[in-house]
Amino acid sequence: MAKKITQRDRVLQYIMEHGHITSYKAYKDIGCTQLATRISELKDRGFSFRKERVKTVNMYGDPTHYNMYILVKTGEA
Repeated sequence: MAKKITQRDRVLQYIMEHGHITSYKAYKDIGCTQLATRISELKDRGFSFRKERVKTVNMYGDPTHYNMYILVKTGEA
């Protein structure tokens, strides 16, 4: 029986393939609703991330922001 791929594994794979991840992309592309928790779990395993605050405007023209996580150092999987 194949090993179940966890959300944590999917988040890491996504970052490795795309260079970064946001909560929107985590939800939309891999079905992860608690990105900050998965990032924290990866940090506990020795991974290091840079968190950038991205400022933008929403569909109504109102200012908003979100976090983008970028892998800085790999750890143990």
